[in-house]
Amino acid sequence: MTTAPVQLTRSTCPYCGVGCGVIIESRGAQIIGVRGDPDHPANFGRLCTKGSTLHLTATETLARQTRLLQPMRRPQRGHPPQPIDWDSALDEVAQRLGEIVDRHGPDAVGFYISGQLLTEDYYVFNKLAKGLIGTNNIDTNSRLCMSSAVAGYKLTLGADAPPACYEDIDHAEVIFIVGANPAWAHPILFRRLEDAKRANPRLRLIVADPRRTETAELADLYLPLQPGTDVALFHGMLHVLIWEQLIDPGYIAAHTEGFDALRQRVLDFPPARAAQLCGIDAAALVQAARWFGQSHATLSLYCQGLNQSHSGTAKNAALINLHLATGHIGRPGAGPFSLTGQPNAMGGREVGGMANLLSAHRDLANPEHRAEVARLWGVAEVPATPGTTAVEMFGAAARGEIKALWIACTNPAQSMPDQAAVRRAMQRCEFVVVQEAFATTATGAYADMLLPASTWGEKEGTVTNSERRISRVRAAIPAPGQARPDWRIVVDVARRLEARWPQRLNGRHTLFPYDGPEAIWNEHRESTRGRDLDITGLSYALLEHAPQQWPCPEGGGPQARLYMDGRFATANGRARFADVDFVPVAEPRDARYPFSLITGRLRDHWHGMSRTGLLGRLFGHVSEPAVQLHPQDMARLGLQDGDLVHLTSRRGSIVLPAQGSEQVGPCQAFMAMHWGEECLSGASSSGERLAGVNALTLPTFCPTAKQPELKHAAVKVLKAELPWTLLAAAWLPLDQAHRALAALRALMPRFAYATCVPFGREPHERGVLGVQLRAAAYEPAADELLAHIEAIMGLDASDVLRYADRRRGQRRAMRLVPRAEGQPDLLLEAFLLAGDTRAERWVRALLHDELPAQAYGRALLVPSAEPPSALAPRSRQVCTCLNVTESDIVATLAQCHGSAEERLAQLQAQRRCGTQCGSCLPELRRLVRASLQVA
Repeated sequence: MTTAPVQLTRSTCPYCGVGCGVIIESRGAQIIGVRGDPDHPANFGRLCTKGSTLHLTATETLARQTRLLQPMRRPQRGHPPQPIDWDSALDEVAQRLGEIVDRHGPDAVGFYISGQLLTEDYYVFNKLAKGLIGTNNIDTNSRLCMSSAVAGYKLTLGADAPPACYEDIDHAEVIFIVGANPAWAHPILFRRLEDAKRANPRLRLIVADPRRTETAELADLYLPLQPGTDVALFHGMLHVLIWEQLIDPGYIAAHTEGFDALRQRVLDFPPARAAQLCGIDAAALVQAARWFGQSHATLSLYCQGLNQSHSGTAKNAALINLHLATGHIGRPGAGPFSLTGQPNAMGGREVGGMANLLSAHRDLANPEHRAEVARLWGVAEVPATPGTTAVEMFGAAARGEIKALWIACTNPAQSMPDQAAVRRAMQRCEFVVVQEAFATTATGAYADMLLPASTWGEKEGTVTNSERRISRVRAAIPAPGQARPDWRIVVDVARRLEARWPQRLNGRHTLFPYDGPEAIWNEHRESTRGRDLDITGLSYALLEHAPQQWPCPEGGGPQARLYMDGRFATANGRARFADVDFVPVAEPRDARYPFSLITGRLRDHWHGMSRTGLLGRLFGHVSEPAVQLHPQDMARLGLQDGDLVHLTSRRGSIVLPAQGSEQVGPCQAFMAMHWGEECLSGASSSGERLAGVNALTLPTFCPTAKQPELKHAAVKVLKAELPWTLLAAAWLPLDQAHRALAALRALMPRFAYATCVPFGREPHERGVLGVQLRAAAYEPAADELLAHIEAIMGLDASDVLRYADRRRGQRRAMRLVPRAEGQPDLLLEAFLLAGDTRAERWVRALLHDELPAQAYGRALLVPSAEPPSALAPRSRQVCTCLNVTESDIVATLAQCHGSAEERLAQLQAQRRCGTQCGSCLPELRRLVRASLQVA
């Protein structure tokens, strides 16, 4: 039998906005590997922990268990969906949408789409909504991500166009990072920053963040400002710049307007007052301002910490004010550089895929812009009525104003704020379409029609990264099952609606004459002619050779930096200083809710984990949900690491473990934004489902950008008294493990608290994946529920060791299997501890580390038994690539000598941690510094 040759396909990573190039290795219809593209200018061959494991998320075994493989129709709410053929599904979607529009008008329909769609997908969704149906109710999860950055750029510079590029990191003398943690959220860009600091010892890094993140660990100056006080910080810095004559009066006079009004504003923010508002040392604020102004080139990097706020536009604009006042813009190493959160949030903005935009950065409110797009599309008009943005859309659905929702490539039942309101909205809708690649998202439970979409490795099109660079996305394999490209699904529904409303075609045969993504892109390209993002000089053929930055007009070349001539995208060519006021957080803490909840990202996970959550190895660094509290607060509340707490806001409550951390300040709480009901759930005493971190966040949004304040909410923390606990874990065959996870997750609401996660490494030599359920309750679970869990975990066989004491609510089950045929060692393959779980540490160690278990005999079944020898599970994983734990690193560092860099080199020589993707390097440096203090 001849083995098929390995095919290499250049494409783009589907995770963050860095936009790394990848080379996909495939054989036949299987992706078998992925590596960084050394020729791609975003990453030059590097990949982070997420990107380097992409191929492991695309296996046929996983697809059979986790992918949506055929259209599914739910006969009625509360019933499981049933398979349906594509033609019937598309007919029904078109019919239901058409009926709703005919009865209630076009604004009774809403589209909620995603920054993970390709530009071509975005374009046809936008044209369907605004051109054919006639509603501007189309918005995107980029509203939760980048809309404040868009509004800030437009307010000050005149256009939604980041003026800098990645190369500016290499030329900067000062880099100011605020509201961002690129060490975890944009790791490959952070590798470039680390390289720049090594190459240029004079490069200074300033980091402003309420948490002392891994990014802050690299800072020359760290400003631990209080949540929401960014505008006060920037105004205080500008006050210093003016007072110490570090501004550029010539640049201000020649290229800007509005400075006098802003000067008056910042007179009210002398360093002492600004520092007091921010909760930082005034001398540190002055130092930051001096470094910013004295530098020959200052680059600012910022992200969700500025954007996700009810004053997000003001925060973005106030930071840009600093660059305009000092002339740090439009030249190498200088500029305000917004880091995009999603892989194609930029592309979605380019095609107008938001409620207030039209193609090519046109404004919906501008009649001339609407007329231009109507002519391009061949429709009578584009509606003038403003569309509802993300939070508004779900609010309108909850009120019954929007009757149908079409949700594509996003998971609002995890990611939107105020989850109770979001779920009410989807329950009230007459018709909900969910177009999705994965069958495992929480939103799918609310769908009347599920449409299977192709995903990374199966799609063709383009994306645009943070530095305005357009890259090709290419298919390496066919989509599994009946999954189809997103653009194809939209076009097929659109053509059915055209048959229903032929009068809307203005004599044309179709508004959607596309035979592939290139035809869509060509129409988008033409829409940009003469606009700030003109790409008429680009083609798919050019993009085949190399990614390109816009603008790139016909007859010209791409531009790496904008505004180098000092002329901005405003009517008079001058940038505008924004006279914005400081506004505190929307929900300040008080006596009832004395903690500030801060949300953020984990290093190894992406958004709602629909893809990264498939891999056990990506749970090695942070294995389960937790809320981090300052050690002083832990002591004051009488909490130990792992104790369960009620984390409660004015909108909801969840139960999860507390964890002490010096990274957060007193009266602050940090929780990762990834933890939704798929991993963290439970039910209150009244039976209400507790749905992850966004049960707590508030929907208050920026009045200009309409971006919600996801970064901050006022919460209280109370110890949870849940006396009955459960822990079940098993190694299951890879072709069964994810079905087991789905079955366990369906049981999570039966407990007051529950988490369900995979563990282990892929590929495992035994072809297994770890599955774990942890739960707690006010009273013991029923025998039938425990028996169900045992059956899922493979603990229902006759050879399973058992112990049960119903009166005390105790139950234990242990399954031991031979390590391999002919070997005497027995491995603990699965276990359940219920009631008394104090033996967790050593029993988990036996299972997780696959240690010989035959010697532990009776101790496995005795609730209070201690192991015969010292046995504890391995500590937290630091290096995901090579599975190196914190205890491994600490032990090795104890034998290392010399400076920090010498110790790091010795550590890497012995353990090789940090030598692969490099995502763990910031944490390795922190551990090295700690070892120096011990020495």
